[in-house]
Amino acid sequence: MNGYVWRPALKAAGIDAGTDTGMHALWHFYASALLEAGVSIKALSEYLGHHDPAFTLRTYTHLMPTSNDAVRHAIDALWT
Repeated sequence: MNGYVWRPALKAAGIDAGTDTGMHALWHFYASALLEAGVSIKALSEYLGHHDPAFTLRTYTHLMPTSNDAVRHAIDALWT
């Protein structure tokens, strides 16, 4: 798929097809964004075809810029 669809689409958009622009990078971003949006790790793991939710968590979870704010707000809410 990379060679037939993805890379030609990147070229048409004027984007260099480097290692950070492959389908894996898109899939990785998608999984991280769903986790940040509140999709459960179990549901995401099943959707991605992983047998172990811990693998999904280790592989696809990255602290997004808003995650730090969400943590601070959750802790602040405990004290207000």
